[in-house]
Amino acid sequence: MTKVVAAVAVRPWLWPAASAQVLRLARPGWWHRWPPLPLPDKALWRFRMETAYGGAGDAEPDAGDVQSFLRWSRDMRHWRRS
Repeated sequence: MTKVVAAVAVRPWLWPAASAQVLRLARPGWWHRWPPLPLPDKALWRFRMETAYGGAGDAEPDAGDVQSFLRWSRDMRHWRRS
């Protein structure tokens, strides 16, 4: 996961899309639990990793895949607004 964070950290134009995705994946009411971090629900994360990479859902996301997804997400947001 460190590689993914580093790959996004050096691309500030992806930060808004990354922030939006972090909040979308976060557990409902994440701010009421300690530590108050917008961490994804474990079952949802496992499902996402299983559908993306196969296996048992324990794969780490590929940094290039995350960057591509964030670019797509950003572009779709702009496309919907126009």
